[in-house]
Amino acid sequence: MTAIIRRLAGWDGFLAALTLATLLYAVLALPTFATAFNISQAIAGVSERALIVLPMVLLIIAREIDLSVASILALSSVVFGMMVQAGLPLAAAMPLTLLAGGLAGAFNGALVTGLGLPSLVVTLGTMAMFRGIGYILLGSASVNAFPDAFTDFGIDTLGDTPIPLTILPFLVLAPVFAVVLQATPTGRRIYALGGSPSAARYAGVRTERIRFALFVVSGFVCALAGIVFTARLANARANNAVGLELDVITTALLGGISVFGGKGRLTGVFWALALLALLRNILGLQQIGGDAQGTVVGLLLILSLLAGNIARGAFERLRSRRSAPASASRGDL
Repeated sequence: MTAIIRRLAGWDGFLAALTLATLLYAVLALPTFATAFNISQAIAGVSERALIVLPMVLLIIAREIDLSVASILALSSVVFGMMVQAGLPLAAAMPLTLLAGGLAGAFNGALVTGLGLPSLVVTLGTMAMFRGIGYILLGSASVNAFPDAFTDFGIDTLGDTPIPLTILPFLVLAPVFAVVLQATPTGRRIYALGGSPSAARYAGVRTERIRFALFVVSGFVCALAGIVFTARLANARANNAVGLELDVITTALLGGISVFGGKGRLTGVFWALALLALLRNILGLQQIGGDAQGTVVGLLLILSLLAGNIARGAFERLRSRRSAPASASRGDL
């Protein structure tokens, strides 16, 4: 019982309360918010971010980061669109697109683990490179002709519910990532790697293999998000999802994932994802444009970092206070 109360009083509980309060405000203050169409659009609009935040959480816990996620999404969208345009059936184009995303992630992983380069610098470079390859392949043009079954997936909902089909890949993968992270030896190794890479290495954890695999998984999921994005907008082009990496990183950090690695749970990330989706939808209903929405997301990113620093400082002070009486007692002896 005490553990439950402590969890509710923690960061996850705070995010849950803030999300529910924001939801209540939207229902009471905005007449068009609670319509089935708006709810469906709000959920659909977060489909790609929800997917990409899953591997991003694992990377940040392992003390890595991938700034190229939006560019891999865009490149995957271009590759997929060009294959469909060339007459390749969906059954072949989709696996090949996922393979392309996995190879992009493997390229990031090879530079980080093979050459020992910082992931921040590597993915900052590949962020421009992958999107540039998309422009080389397709230029400023776009692919807009897709099979009806594919575009129907992008706009249809699950039965008579307002749940869009585009969120289903996330609903399938989210429990898998949660179980892997919280209830498997692989998850414990990821936490150990983020907590202390040298200690994890001495304990026999194959740190380089895990880091490489995380980048491959990130590329794979980004390619899946690229397919979802293409279906939702019925459009494949090189400038898709510009700036999406900011939303993904903000969601992870706002959800309580430590920027220093080794800490965090997916529970808080899911609440942060819902909160950001709500805020973007509310701002959109109030005719507030994308630039202003980006400002809000940027402020939330800064606030999440400040909250993490404050919490860490409070923990250190509490620990020093607890250790001080014990040290004094030993000194008296």
